[in-house]
Formats: sequence, C-alpha cells, structure tokens
Amino acid sequence: MMEEDAEVSVMVSLLVQRLNGSHLHSEIEQRAKECLHQPEIKLECLKEDVRHFLKSSGWEKKLQNAVYRELHIQTPPSHPAAPAEHLKEPLAYMRKAQASWERRILKSLNSMSTELGVPLARMRPATEQQELANKWNEMGTDEPDLSRFRPVYAPKDFLEVVVSLRNPNHDSSEEVCAKSHWGLIQVPLHVKDIPQLTYLKMTMLTSETKDVLHYEQLKTGVIQHDLLVDNLIYKDVKLTASNDDYYFVFEDFLYQVLLCFSRDAVVLEHFKYNSATPPKSTIQDKEDVEHDVFYPPNGVIPFHGFSMYVAPLCFLYNEPSKLYSVFREMYTRYFFRLHSVSSATSGIVSLCLLFERLLQTHLPQLFYHLRQMGAQPLRIAFKWMVRAFSGYLSTDQLLFLWDRILGYDSLEPVAVLAAAVFAFRAENLMEVTCLASAEAVLADLSTLRVMPLLQIFLFATSV
Repeated sequence: MMEEDAEVSVMVSLLVQRLNGSHLHSEIEQRAKECLHQPEIKLECLKEDVRHFLKSSGWEKKLQNAVYRELHIQTPPSHPAAPAEHLKEPLAYMRKAQASWERRILKSLNSMSTELGVPLARMRPATEQQELANKWNEMGTDEPDLSRFRPVYAPKDFLEVVVSLRNPNHDSSEEVCAKSHWGLIQVPLHVKDIPQLTYLKMTMLTSETKDVLHYEQLKTGVIQHDLLVDNLIYKDVKLTASNDDYYFVFEDFLYQVLLCFSRDAVVLEHFKYNSATPPKSTIQDKEDVEHDVFYPPNGVIPFHGFSMYVAPLCFLYNEPSKLYSVFREMYTRYFFRLHSVSSATSGIVSLCLLFERLLQTHLPQLFYHLRQMGAQPLRIAFKWMVRAFSGYLSTDQLLFLWDRILGYDSLEPVAVLAAAVFAFRAENLMEVTCLASAEAVLADLSTLRVMPLLQIFLFATSV
C-alpha cells in the first residue's frame, strides 16, 4: 500500500511540474486573480470561493482535460536508471527495427534531394512569398510540376518491415497453439481477446481549441520557407484526396493544414512517448558553421496516404486553425502509432497481431483457406489499418469509427473492424482462389455500416 501511495505521489509531482508554466496554468492563475475583485468573493472563505468560481466558469473542466492528457502521454513508472529510449520502447528488437526503418526513410529523402537538385529547405524570394500569401486560400488551383517527386514510402513497404519482426530471444516452438504460425505477425505480444474488447472502458475526451495565433505563425513559416517535403505533401494530396469523391473539395484545406503541420515544432513533443526518433539534417548558418536540426521541423516525414488522416476532419471544421488543432491532437495521440514500430497495445504491430488472432480464433476455416490460396488476410487489411480506414469507408461511417477510437482511447477498434469486414464477407471469401480475387471481394467498403458490423461481430464471437 505504501509503495502504491509513493507511486501516486511521484506521478502527481510529475503532473504538477509539467503543468506549471504552461499556457493553461497562466490563464487559470490570471482568472483566479481577476475573480478576487468580485464582491461575492469573501476573505474568510477565499479558497473555497475561488475554487467555486473556477469550477462554475469552466476552468476546472479544462484543468481536468489537461491532467487526463498528461496521464495519457506519460510513460509508465520504471527503474530510475533506465535509459530514455527504454521508456519509449522497452523491447530492444523493436527499437532496432524502428531505427533501421528511420535510416531507410531518411536515406530515401536525401537521395531524392540529391538526384533532383532540390534543397531540403530554402528561403523563398520576396516575390514568391507574396504570391503564396495571395493564393493561400486557393492553393488547389496551383499545379506545380510534381512528376519528378515520388512518395518516400507506401503502406506496403512498411508492411514488409512489420511482418519481418522477430524476437531473437523467443523460441516459437514453445507456442501451444499451432494457429500462431498461420499469420504473418510472429512476435510474442499480448493482445486482448473478445471479452476484454467488449468491456473496454469508455473515456470520451474533449478537444480544446488551440490559439489561432500559433496557426498564423505556422502559416508565416510556410510563406517564408520552401521545404522539399512540401512537394511530397502536394504529391500525396494529388494522388489521394484529390481523386476521392468525398474529399476532393477540401484540397485547399489539406494544403493549408499539412504545410503548417510540417513546420510545427510542438509536434516534436510526442517523440517523448513515441518509439520513433525525429530525423535530423545539417545546415550551415551565415558564418558557414554547421548545425544539426530536425527535418522537417515537426520530425514527421509524410508517406503515401498521409493526407487522409486530415481529410475526414474537413467535414467537421470549416475554420483552418480549428481543423489544424484537432488534427494535430489526433495525430500526436493516435495516428503516429500507425506508422511506427513498437510494442504498444495501440501500435500497428499489436493491431496486426490482434486482427490475425481474432480471425484465427473465431474464423479459423476462413483464415486457413485464404492462407492456402496465397491471400494472407493481413496483406489485404494492412492498408485499411495503417490509414485508420480513411479513404475506404464512407465519411459518416469513418467518423463513427474514429468516435470509437476516441471513446475507447485506443486504436484497437480499427483491428476489430478489419476482422469484422472479413467475417461479413466470409461466404464470398471462401470461394476465392487467389489474392487478386480476395482483394476484389473486399475492394469496395463504402456501403458498410460500422456500428452494426462491430456489434454483430463482437456478439457472434462472444457467445
């Protein structure tokens, strides 16, 4: 009991340290000082009156949200001598795989810069700055030559990294169940079963609008500096959202949000609990002194389909600054886990393993049939999961799914839905004879209804 109390005490201390000096702390302090001038505040019960004022005016709720967010991102207590990288990812083989993947991405980006003769970053000439500022709300009408640029990587490239993961200290012959060898994911991670998934605790979170000034500062950064990754963003939007019947009308919004996102150094904060490490590049100052800097400034290199993390939110927010703040929160809380190698329960590796376990346990005949036909289910479902189904479901149904992610505070509903889709199309899938025919059966998910699908699957597999 004393150990638990000490652990809670340490956690409270860390929370106080992180919130002290924050913008929220300053605002609450200012509001508390202002309320002292109100006639209903009495000196004899000052503490209670100030607390009541903060509660009635909504500041207590904002503080609760901030505490919840800090608890969400805090790494669990560990040995005080443990290195920082162990806190981000405890498994050495996962850290090694992520580091290797990062080197591969950075090498691809630097090679593109060298081959095309395009610098990683440059100051825009004054005339170009003015031109971009004038057409900020109509960037979709601009057609830069993107033919030479290619995505740094696509989900299928990342899938090969995920399926190649192996724990060198694990003896797979010790597995009791032969089904564990059926799937592509061969790492010994714990994932939930159906009863645990059915009783997930619901925690709806409140998103707080960020300061518009921050967005305007990022916008100024876009106008002043040209980055090579800007071309990757343009290319990705053109290849994905611009060709989507739901999202092509939001092309301008997507450029505004993603270009600002690439320059937002605040995003670097999530690397404190992300297994990944932000890439670095070397620049020279005016005195020709070299400095290592994060590149891009937010530490995130966009891949093919990245813009689809933003597109569905355009239906909910018509103000770019609000759209931006919500997307950044969604990314730093959830979406980054979909393209990082880690052992986290909401990480893509665990989601892939959960998906395969659900099919192996509850639809073994279907799983075995597809495997024998050379149509491993994960090779079909991975592209859905790495984009959280964005671009595959109709927008209203996708937002139902993302609402479940927020409600459960977990990406596990993505894996459950992927398994439910296979269960729904099981009869047709049992007749396929190759990967191409299996993909054809599952090519169009736009008519699916998320909530009935999830409920039917969870009910059928729990009885």
